[in-house]
Amino acid sequence: MTVLSVPGITNLRDVGGIPVGTSRIRDGVLFRSGNLAHVGPEAQSFLTAQVARVVDLRDDSEASAEPCALPGLRIDRVPLFAGSVTSFLLGDVSLAGLYRHIVDDGADRIVQVTRILAQGEPTLVHCTLGKDRTGVSVALALAAVGADRDAIVQDYALTESQLPESRNRAIAKWLEERLPIARDAIAVATQSPAPVMRELLAGVDAEHGSAADYLLASGLTRAELDALGSALVG
Repeated sequence: MTVLSVPGITNLRDVGGIPVGTSRIRDGVLFRSGNLAHVGPEAQSFLTAQVARVVDLRDDSEASAEPCALPGLRIDRVPLFAGSVTSFLLGDVSLAGLYRHIVDDGADRIVQVTRILAQGEPTLVHCTLGKDRTGVSVALALAAVGADRDAIVQDYALTESQLPESRNRAIAKWLEERLPIARDAIAVATQSPAPVMRELLAGVDAEHGSAADYLLASGLTRAELDALGSALVG
C-alpha cells in the first residue's frame, strides 16, 4: 500500500500493491482515508483526478456536523452501524467488540460497500478517521479476493501512525476527563493494533469459512464476488 500526502485529507492511502497470490491489488482502484470535510484546492484536484466515487461510512450526525462537498464526485452514504460513535464510547465497548458488532449487525451494509467496489471505478472509502469502519470494510473486501492476510493486517495497523499525535493527545485528555470509567474508549478512539484485525478475520473464517463466504451469506452474489476480484486484482 502507498501512503499519500495530500493536504486536507488525513490517513490517505492507495491499497494497491498488496499481494494476491502471484498477482496484486491494482493501483489507483481502492483508496481509503479519514473524512473529506476539510479539503482545499490541492485535495480537490487530487480527488478529481484520481477518484470517481466516494463511499462515506459515517452516521447521520457525523455527516451533518462535517459535510463533504465534492463537486463532480459521486458520494454514496453507507452508515456502517446503527447508533453513533459516541454511543460506543459511552458503552465502553472494546475495539474487538466494536468490530464484531460491525461484522454481525452491519453485514448488509458491508455488502453494499463491496458491491460498489465490484463496479471497478476508482473509489475512496472513508469514515471519520479511516480507522475502524473503513478498516473493517476494506479488510473484508481484500480478504474476500484472497489478498495476503499479513498485508491486510499491516494496512489496518498503519492507521495508528497516520493519526496526528496532537489530535490523539487531545482526545485522550477529553476522554479521561469526561469518561474516566470507559477503560476502552481511548483505544477505540486512537489505536489500530494488528492483533485486533487478525482476530477479527480469524473469527470470520471460523464462523463462515472465509470472508468471501461471509459476504455471500450476507447477500452478495457469486457474480458480484467475481466482479470484485476482477475490479481489484490485476
